[in-house]
Amino acid sequence: MRNQWDVELSFEEDGVNTHCDARLVGTRAPSLHGHGDAVRSAEDRPLARIGEEVAAWRALDDLSHKLRAQASGEIQDEGHRPGYLVY
Repeated sequence: MRNQWDVELSFEEDGVNTHCDARLVGTRAPSLHGHGDAVRSAEDRPLARIGEEVAAWRALDDLSHKLRAQASGEIQDEGHRPGYLVY
């Protein structure tokens, strides 16, 4: 069986604040979203790419924690101990 999940990143920026939503997409992908924000300091040059990178990193980190929690919960629901998911 072959299955594919993709991660879709979308950004909103206002010149100072950057928000990123990370979403898993795919036929059998869990319906999970991660969110991340970045704020440009007054001393920083206005480079949108850096804000996007920081916001994306934070959104992907949030998404990965939610995915881990979901997998752990599903393993527990099956009566197994998810101890091997701890890192």
